[in-house]
Amino acid sequence: MKNIFDIQQFQQFDNLDLIAREVVEGFITGLHRSPFHGFSVEFAEHRLYNQGESTKHIDWKLFARTDKLFVKQYEEETNLRCQLVIDTSSSMLFPYSKGQNRLQNKLAFSVYTAAALIYLLRKQRDAIGLTLFSDQIEFFSQARLSPVHAELMYGKLSELLLPENAKLRKNTNATAVLHQIAENIHKRSLVIIFSDMLDNEKTDELFSALQHLRYNKHEVLLFHVTDHKQEREFQFSNRPHRFVDLETGHSVKLNPWEVKASYVTSVNRYFEELKVKCGQYHIDLAQADINGDFGHVLLSYLVKRKKLY
Repeated sequence: MKNIFDIQQFQQFDNLDLIAREVVEGFITGLHRSPFHGFSVEFAEHRLYNQGESTKHIDWKLFARTDKLFVKQYEEETNLRCQLVIDTSSSMLFPYSKGQNRLQNKLAFSVYTAAALIYLLRKQRDAIGLTLFSDQIEFFSQARLSPVHAELMYGKLSELLLPENAKLRKNTNATAVLHQIAENIHKRSLVIIFSDMLDNEKTDELFSALQHLRYNKHEVLLFHVTDHKQEREFQFSNRPHRFVDLETGHSVKLNPWEVKASYVTSVNRYFEELKVKCGQYHIDLAQADINGDFGHVLLSYLVKRKKLY
């Protein structure tokens, strides 16, 4: 699908709600012009009347126009519960440099994408909750549909974009946190995770935590957020570079071209293992390249939602 916008055009705006609206409307326009034309993006303000229930909330004006009985939906009525989970550890600040453009790292990409999903989910009358984590849960809210709750989530996401909140040496403990999230979500939900999956824990232990979510009957959609060009293809100039671990501060100086072949092989092996493990645990895995646009992420969500409903 053709790029729906250049992310840089939003640099001038600070209103995350406005940006989310522009992203979603641009996405839907692009969707209708793409090979996915006709893919359903339903915005529900009514639902069909079920025989035997109270007639108190029937929309009689709509009945007069359509000759069908529809019931108005209210705040407590939701089609789906969704928990957005964002990794805020220091590795998500990559690519990092002092005074950098805030739109060009993995965390910023995740924030803007999550904001767009909140807008899209609310238009479909889905309840949304938000979890932010690093080595511990930094913020957690249960899924709700209210406008006040949406503003709270936009506010929390906006804080992550502030330069003064870009903290280095903030580690990841996704294993422990995901186990805790599985216990915190009390009703069956779609759990959407944004992470670069760079955890110091063993891979098997990390997937045990993801399996905990599945065991508790939650559906899981994992967006593996990467800078594809640098992290997967290792495209750096042929000269010595100093590479610094944003979480530990450890550094190494080397010429990328001397290790590129072995690095790419190791990274591809890890990504393939990630793909296989997700398949085994029935977790939907989608790649989210920060050099692309949000269309792929939003479409992956719609495909997942269509499977569920």
